[in-house]
Amino acid sequence: MVLGPCASTARAGFDNDAQAFDAEQVAARGDHASMKRATARFRWAHTLVELLLVVTIIGLITISGVRALARQLDHLAARAAIADAAAAMARARDEALAQHLPVFLRIDTAEASISLRARGEVVALYALGRTRGVALRTTRDSITFDVRGLGYGAANLTLVARRGSAAETLVVSRLGRVRY
Repeated sequence: MVLGPCASTARAGFDNDAQAFDAEQVAARGDHASMKRATARFRWAHTLVELLLVVTIIGLITISGVRALARQLDHLAARAAIADAAAAMARARDEALAQHLPVFLRIDTAEASISLRARGEVVALYALGRTRGVALRTTRDSITFDVRGLGYGAANLTLVARRGSAAETLVVSRLGRVRY
């Protein structure tokens, strides 16, 4: 009785023929189709170059996504700061109408804050630098609303809130109208 490779592997305790053959045995026989199966069977992982390439691509995509997210967050913070400043202007006008006396709105660019004063007391304080993380720039440091709710004197004011590369602008006319 002639024993082939299948019979010898069964005696050696192997469950099937594929476990008995490795790439060297297949190469010695010269069976190229079996050699391809055997070598493909032994490749369990990716090469270091492939892994580095994938990690590099993922890193580049992540960096571009983080930058876009940071720009969007800066834009939202600047827009929210201008909305807060417009609310401060509206409140100053409303306080002047309600109390029948002038209300002073002061913009502190060093601390990036807006304060409302009536009768020498601080009515409200908006700390835009701390809450929104913005820097303020303005053409005037204060504006006064008279008892009719109108801007007093030459009350034109432009306020720019900036964070990172984003900037938003608020304009107050002489009559106290706010645009942003």
